[in-house]
Amino acid sequence: MGLAILQSRAAIGVEAPPVTIEVFLSGGLPKFNIVGLAETAVRESKDRVFGAIKSSGFEFPQRRITANLGPADMRKTGGRFDLPIALGILSASGQLPRQRIDEFEYYGELALNGDVRPVSGVLPAAIKAANAKKAIVVPQDNGVEAALAGGNVFVTRNLREIAAVLSNQAEACYVSYAEPCSESASMPDLSEVRGQQFAKRALEIAAAGGHNLLLVGPPGTGKSMLARRLPGLLPPMSDVEAMETAAIGSVLGLPLKVSHWRTRPFRAPHHTASAIALVGGGRDPRPGEISRAHNGVLFLDELAEFNRHVLDVLREPLETGCITISRAQGQADFPASFQLVAAMNPCPCGYLGDRQGECNCSKDAVQRYRGRVSGPLMDRIDIKVQVPRPPVESLRPNAVPGEPSASVATRVIKARERQIRRARRLNARLAASDLANVFSACDDCYQLLEDAATRMNLSARAYQRVQRVSRTIADLAGETVIQHAHVAEALALWQVDRGNRQLPTSPIM
Repeated sequence: MGLAILQSRAAIGVEAPPVTIEVFLSGGLPKFNIVGLAETAVRESKDRVFGAIKSSGFEFPQRRITANLGPADMRKTGGRFDLPIALGILSASGQLPRQRIDEFEYYGELALNGDVRPVSGVLPAAIKAANAKKAIVVPQDNGVEAALAGGNVFVTRNLREIAAVLSNQAEACYVSYAEPCSESASMPDLSEVRGQQFAKRALEIAAAGGHNLLLVGPPGTGKSMLARRLPGLLPPMSDVEAMETAAIGSVLGLPLKVSHWRTRPFRAPHHTASAIALVGGGRDPRPGEISRAHNGVLFLDELAEFNRHVLDVLREPLETGCITISRAQGQADFPASFQLVAAMNPCPCGYLGDRQGECNCSKDAVQRYRGRVSGPLMDRIDIKVQVPRPPVESLRPNAVPGEPSASVATRVIKARERQIRRARRLNARLAASDLANVFSACDDCYQLLEDAATRMNLSARAYQRVQRVSRTIADLAGETVIQHAHVAEALALWQVDRGNRQLPTSPIM
């Protein structure tokens, strides 16, 4: 009889709880069992492990083999446990010495020829292992990703290679941490958008405070162009933010883009996307588009064309910055701190309020169209701005280009630095209890807010969001005290038409 104990980690959301692999060889008829709440892909590892061991020149023991993956009440998924199970069999059968088995955590799926294939979710496991001061063994294709965690990472191409290392017949191949490239991805420039000064101003305010933004206007006026230029106004991600975003990609098995390590993600799902595609889910919960947009921008074009139920599932993550997916087998938490930018037409035909277009939609049709976006979701969008048809003369090839993204980004970064120094978070993420400390305003600002709240029928949430936008506008202006003009502009940016025949007026400059 023989017993071998190895360590690995499971993948549950972006968490990586430890898993102990116990391989026990006993007498009796040959049989191979895997226990410990293992799902189908894990149970199928018996055949992969058998083929890999035989192909690598080792003997597969003709005994009763039991592989226990503990803890027993935690579901195990994927092929990441193939490598530790195979090494456990070799160690328990005396074909590998046991002295060095405890030095590492092991991850890798085995091919029938003994090659070690990459697996998803390595980065969260590497981060946990690095915090625990534990070295890990990963497939060669996962080496660069795992090294980002800063721990001791060893890579292997096949079962024979790692067996030689554990037998002291070869040196382990160590992967050292390399500082990811800080080169930014090429972004569309704001200067390419002709006209639309009010919408550009709203985009700058949204970028500075991390506010959600809605662009309303006829087709072809530049709503999508504006939205796609928002990431170019945002500062690069910090190392912590980049690691969080990369961990989500690792869970999804996406290739790591080290060349654009600090570039903020921009996700633009089609309006036919389901609720699961947007927020995540499935039998084994996986991140959705909102988590892939973590620390970046989620752009919903043709907002009113989305299913209303799909849009309403955004309400909780917009408030909390995370999403919890619950299923019968358990639950998983995914980060979802994103900036929402949405665009929509003012009516079904798209030409309501357009001076050069003709709208034939009835008032009831407009109300039904606008009603596809619920009031509670609209209440969570801080800035709503009209994007009218630009003047024809601004479309000339020789027209003077607008302000470039780099200039606007400089102001955005300075405004964000003021917010971080003051409250250690952006204005859009301020808690209600923090507003009293940061909303330092002149005397008539409060009267203006109260009058507007009564006239515009603002909810308590809307009232506080106007305060946050006012604070951002003051930060862009470099003002410590919020002025009357800042509040007035924030109120103008809040208004949106809910079915009347005219669109809202442009924000006050």
